[in-house]
Amino acid sequence: MLLAGGARRAIFRRAGLLPFAVLGTMQAVIAGVSLSALSFINAATMSFLFFTFPAWVAVIAAVRRTEPLTTARVVALGLALAGIAVMVGAPAGGVHPAGVGLALAAAVLYAIYIPIIGHFAAEHGGFAASSYAAAGAGAAFILAGALAPGFTAGLVVPATLAAWAAVGWLAAFSTAIGFLAFLKGLAVLGPVRSAIVATFEPFVTAALGALLLGQPLTASVLLGGACVAAAVLLLQRAQRGRVAPPHP
Repeated sequence: MLLAGGARRAIFRRAGLLPFAVLGTMQAVIAGVSLSALSFINAATMSFLFFTFPAWVAVIAAVRRTEPLTTARVVALGLALAGIAVMVGAPAGGVHPAGVGLALAAAVLYAIYIPIIGHFAAEHGGFAASSYAAAGAGAAFILAGALAPGFTAGLVVPATLAAWAAVGWLAAFSTAIGFLAFLKGLAVLGPVRSAIVATFEPFVTAALGALLLGQPLTASVLLGGACVAAAVLLLQRAQRGRVAPPHP
């Protein structure tokens, strides 16, 4: 990402190390918590539960009294909660409560994280904010693995070529290229339409989880996910004209 952005050293010198530490640590915690949920629930359920974060953003804004809970936001929150109830409460779902708790915790943490990275992005640009978060998260994981191996299972070096290929794919395609493509799309479509297109993301995750990992794709997960997606669309419609937060 730094290479693609021309290694903008001036921004990093001007911003200092505090954003590097804050954004990186929060990004690492969110990633760690959300990935831990995959030990208990499948990728589709985790993705849909994490995608409730716009509803938690609305709740946090109401608690802080920075934005009111309008009718549209109350309805969207109800849809999000209904989606969670459908996914978790279905008798045939077999959803582990620990996985649900971790996925929702990651969503709430990300809702708290959005205004922090948004403030930095407003001052230095979305590219710089994302680069800081990615580099800081890497440093945080390396430090945690070195100092607390019992908590993080230590630093693991991939032992096979396939494992290295997976790491490279995640770093280059899913992270760097994915974010840069999102920025380009955001410039063309604008924040509202970009957010609407982004609601397709958890459905792609669900489909890939079923195709590549053989994870069951139940009707309750799809129905609950549709409720969550509808909530996100309603929230974006209610916030038309506002600047969308940077994509993780």
